[in-house]
Amino acid sequence: MRINLLTQILVAFVIAVILGAFVGEPMVVVKPLGDLFLNLIKFIIVPLVLSSLVVGVASTGSPKTLGRIGGKTVAYYLATTLVAVVIGLALGFLFAPGAGVDIQVSGEKFEQPETKGVVETLLAIVPTNPFAALAEGNILQIIFLAIFVGVAMTLVGEKAGSVHRFFDSLAEVMYKITGIVMHFAPVGVFGLIAPVVAEHGLSVLLPLIKVILAVAVGCMLHACVIYSLAVKSMANMSPLRFFKAISPAATIAFSTASSSGTLPVTLKNTQENLGVSNKIASFVLPLGATVNMDGTAIYQGVAVLFIAEYYGSELTFAGLITVVLTAVLASIGTAGVPGAGLIMLTLVLSSVNLPLEGIALIAGIDRILDMFRTCVNVVGDASAAVVVAASEKELTTPQQDTATVAV
Repeated sequence: MRINLLTQILVAFVIAVILGAFVGEPMVVVKPLGDLFLNLIKFIIVPLVLSSLVVGVASTGSPKTLGRIGGKTVAYYLATTLVAVVIGLALGFLFAPGAGVDIQVSGEKFEQPETKGVVETLLAIVPTNPFAALAEGNILQIIFLAIFVGVAMTLVGEKAGSVHRFFDSLAEVMYKITGIVMHFAPVGVFGLIAPVVAEHGLSVLLPLIKVILAVAVGCMLHACVIYSLAVKSMANMSPLRFFKAISPAATIAFSTASSSGTLPVTLKNTQENLGVSNKIASFVLPLGATVNMDGTAIYQGVAVLFIAEYYGSELTFAGLITVVLTAVLASIGTAGVPGAGLIMLTLVLSSVNLPLEGIALIAGIDRILDMFRTCVNVVGDASAAVVVAASEKELTTPQQDTATVAV
């Protein structure tokens, strides 16, 4: 009997956890397998996002339609992120993760990274050199480039037919490459998870177990309640079908801790398993990999209260509102790569005058937390694609049997 790829990934994940916990440090030797898988995924991202987004925008037919789709997408992402940070704060109060924690903070000074103002951030979206944007993998600038090219193709009409066919063919080739790369996923997941478990172990996890539990519970609660309600009420889709269909991408997201790195798999699952049109998926998902940070917002809420409790600071109601607004706004433009949550956390801590040195308290478990929050981010991207597609009547029943989930 042939075992499907999703089962292979899950088995590899379990084996990696067991060997990482019991064998320990020697399991770091398998890390190159995980790095190879990440490199394979990363090399797909730029040509896949560019080609699929150009084709998707050109297929919308008019800038007006594109604006409508974009408005719905951004509104959904901001709304769910707002709910996510509130859930994080609520669980922070409920779990009180900083109470009784006795950890020595490193004397190392954490300085707030330089951040741009709103105007500079918006201007930075426009690439001065589109080829540099492609070379650097700047997703926001690539999205801008693709949208501009797609709109221009629509305005030009038939004369742009050869350009449309080129990008359409390139997108199909990249989808096929994604499928090939995914056959290496079980080995890659093993190589990513085993060293993480071996490196951190129980000695690091136990003192901060309440932080991990609060973030994990928040992520599961947000996914199971908010996303389930969204796809059921706004797309009339069974939540069970939704989670089963997106589970391969969620597993890869958990393993890689990278929304951008998971993007090729998310695009494939959303179109093939959930029936979202290429036009919607190719616009909503790349945008979500950059601006949708629901899992990270949950983490921000828990982490801020943890650090406040550790230092004996009490956040006022105004301080809590500041945390909510800062976390939501900081999510826009934050890179969908491992560790980006710590950068956001420095902004949130600064907004309520909490010591940046508090980051050292949870830096040791950030990779563990990153896996949870990235998984939620990716599932949230998929839920947005389903909701927007349903509102645009671009959601169909996949031809394949939903019992067999494509990965």
